[in-house]
Amino acid sequence: MRYKLFGKHTGLRVSELVLGTANFGVAWGGHGANPEEARRIFDTYASAGGNFIDTANGYQDGQSEQFVGDLLTGRRDQFVLSTKFAVKTDANSGILVTGNSRQAMVASVEASLKRLKTDRIDLYWAHVDDGVTPMEEVMRGLDDLARAGKILYAGLSNFPAWRVARAATIAELRGVLPIAGIQVEHSLVQRATEQDLISAAQALGLGVVAYSPLGGGVLTGKYRNQNTENRRDEAWGGAGFQPENTPQRSAIIDTLIAVSNEVGVTPGEIAVAWVASKGSLPIIGPRTLDQLESNLSAANVVLSPEQAARLDKVSAIPRGYPYTVLDDPRIKDLITGGKFDEIDALPCSVA
Repeated sequence: MRYKLFGKHTGLRVSELVLGTANFGVAWGGHGANPEEARRIFDTYASAGGNFIDTANGYQDGQSEQFVGDLLTGRRDQFVLSTKFAVKTDANSGILVTGNSRQAMVASVEASLKRLKTDRIDLYWAHVDDGVTPMEEVMRGLDDLARAGKILYAGLSNFPAWRVARAATIAELRGVLPIAGIQVEHSLVQRATEQDLISAAQALGLGVVAYSPLGGGVLTGKYRNQNTENRRDEAWGGAGFQPENTPQRSAIIDTLIAVSNEVGVTPGEIAVAWVASKGSLPIIGPRTLDQLESNLSAANVVLSPEQAARLDKVSAIPRGYPYTVLDDPRIKDLITGGKFDEIDALPCSVA
């Protein structure tokens, strides 16, 4: 496995595939890995060169963090450990320990450190935007945690692009801990992320971690088999699952299968490789060792330009306003004096 620098604001070297551990534990109705299977998954990932672990206080009612803490014993410094705050850990979590407030942040970090059996969290994510806590409070709170040695880096998960940009600006102007990256859903069946979030991250120099690169499993093609056991669309109340419910999604899976046959790998490997080709770090979240080994193989897949173009085309979605104006050839002509096709543009967005 190869390694990448995490964004442009850190010297953090992370593996190209992230191990997601939401399946470490059995508290969510039994859909998960027991301690023995979790260890096999973790050890195999580590043996392949993986070093980036993603968990959260709310995964499996806290069991995921507990499992990860046990698995890190004796090898803590070999991994980049990331976890999250903002959501309930279990049924006992109340109003004061959820959301993005500094109070919730402090309570959550202390509880996570205990479950993880460590003295620091390498990358601490706000799991979801609560829509009410000012970004000034979020940024100051994360900076205080870093100054106290509780966390090293900070990131935002499931935040709108305008709040990500505001957080980055506050950090730059006030000299507090910068946002190192964003975590977003990104796959062939979820490309809305590209419209603003990924372009904002590129312009701001943020690392991008992509969860659900398999669309909750639908991009493996296995859900076309009605006899599939332990169905993800039936587990966790269907959370995170993108169903094959439109003609376009059926066409996407058809194309995935065709490309996978050409390359000689599984459709899931192609789906993960496609996300990686866009510059994101895909999170693989296996429940079994077999699933992990298939996911890991994606690191060796190289799509041809023609194959990538086919996948791009079949999964393309219309861009909303203001891009309905900005992408109009007439507007491009007006703002470039008729020379749009003669201008060599920058390879990515500008801030």
